[in-house]
Amino acid sequence: MKTQIWCAVSTYVLIAIVKKELQLNASLYTLLQILSVSVFEKTHISCALQTDLVATEPPLFANQLNLFDF
Repeated sequence: MKTQIWCAVSTYVLIAIVKKELQLNASLYTLLQILSVSVFEKTHISCALQTDLVATEPPLFANQLNLFDF
């Protein structure tokens, strides 16, 4: 049990160090979620944590109706 706690704490601290070194604006929770998904992918850590500058916009004539589009 103690080993699991120390592993979790050390992982959290390492991610906090990476966040500070790369000067990322994302929260620690977001970074941990990104890394938990991309553990087995062969990408550089800086590429995995970059924010996408391309904004995806929905098509003009979508079949889906918007519920909260007032």
